[in-house]
Amino acid sequence: MFKKILIANRGEIGVRVVRTCREMGIESVAIYEAADSGSLHVRLADQCVLLDSAQGFADEAAVLAAAKAKGADAIHPGYGFLAETPDFARKCAAAGIAYIGPPPDVIARVRNKIEALDTARAAGFHTVDYSPRSFGPDEFDELQAEAEEMGYPLVIKSCRGGRGRGSRLVRRRENLAQTVRRARAEAQTHYGYERLYLEKAIMAAHQISVQILGDNEGKLVHLGEREGSLIYSNQKVLEETPAPSLSPTQRAQIQQTALELARLFGLQNAGTVEFLIDSAGQQYFTEIKPRLQREHLLTEMTTGIDLVREQIELAAGLPLSFDQTDVAWKGWAMACRLSAEDPWNNFLPSPGVVRRVRLPDGPGVRVDTYVYSGCEIPAAYDPLIAKLAVWGEDRPQCLARMRRALEDFILIGQPTNIPYVQRILHAPEFISGDYDTEFLAHPFHDQTPSVEHFRDLAIAAALLYLRRAHAFAPSQPERLRSGWHRDSRRLPGQG
Repeated sequence: MFKKILIANRGEIGVRVVRTCREMGIESVAIYEAADSGSLHVRLADQCVLLDSAQGFADEAAVLAAAKAKGADAIHPGYGFLAETPDFARKCAAAGIAYIGPPPDVIARVRNKIEALDTARAAGFHTVDYSPRSFGPDEFDELQAEAEEMGYPLVIKSCRGGRGRGSRLVRRRENLAQTVRRARAEAQTHYGYERLYLEKAIMAAHQISVQILGDNEGKLVHLGEREGSLIYSNQKVLEETPAPSLSPTQRAQIQQTALELARLFGLQNAGTVEFLIDSAGQQYFTEIKPRLQREHLLTEMTTGIDLVREQIELAAGLPLSFDQTDVAWKGWAMACRLSAEDPWNNFLPSPGVVRRVRLPDGPGVRVDTYVYSGCEIPAAYDPLIAKLAVWGEDRPQCLARMRRALEDFILIGQPTNIPYVQRILHAPEFISGDYDTEFLAHPFHDQTPSVEHFRDLAIAAALLYLRRAHAFAPSQPERLRSGWHRDSRRLPGQG
């Protein structure tokens, strides 16, 4: 087993990996940039190294140098940054440092989105419709011609990363040029790669991910599915497991298909197979993410399996210690992403100091976060500050627990998306479980507040006014300081 692991990431995922390392008796090394020196993962790790590089976490040489300097025998990339970079995994191997994730050849195989779709389609799997080639910055005319042939709506997608950054939906041809520019700029910023390809959009679909674990001996298991159909700006806002949109037959089918696809690509360590399901129930393979996903805590809550621990043990060459028949799911889980964004101002990021934090607690509640009272939310990174997950015996209990946990969650200092998530949880479509990828595109939050809501707002406004007016500091009016009111009340003859 490894003695020391360098964590090539930050924020809540950095904290998450540090904690599992501590439980396993493994030393941890945190890397950080100057603007992030006060982050919680830096405080919790056994050692830390300043990344003095303009490229930051994307500087492969600097990360490897830090690992060597601290004597780390493994690197955990988390997600983002270097998590899906086969060249970095190869450099780790060449330096004698284990890469905690799938082998570099597997990463390269699934990272090439078009070739991966070609491979799956040739093997007989249903895939989304996609362009047969990608397009560079100087090939807009060719991209436009391909878009006309495929028909709208389309998804402009980066050839790197997942379905988030660098992906944009275009519904009409007149919006194509602007959408391509935005997708390309985002892809360049996040992945350093500008090539794009087209995917035929499946509107009002369900986005389903199946969690896979695999060892070096070819043994594969799935740990169930997650539904992530609530997507805003290509980021999943809330996920749950099991997926409410699936029937038992569909669930068994998609889990089996995910295992077959994972076997087709030779997936090892941890990865996720992703699908879209249309309104007719047809399942379409979209991609494989060869890394840990942000929503992994949902799977952990319903299976009791620590995915980070499994990743570390698999990277150390240990075989999977359980079979598919040993995996048991219990209850229901939901997780929401809490971000330092202002939902009432076009979701603009809101970095700054968090003056006060109070995290929710109680049965079935888990918070993965890096924030604490007085910490700084840096402007240079993704605005995600916490992932709140809850577990319940069934979906109604899980939903009630999530509502309660969000009410208990106090973050004072910067605007967050907590009110937005709370409105989602009270929408009739979400309560019934009858929602899809188009749900957040419509004004779902036109809800009539209760009388108690207006009462509480009035009380809060009154208290804020009094506080700002310094009404809590008693003072004597100037006209009472002269003493005239006492003199006027003296009886004749009194001194």
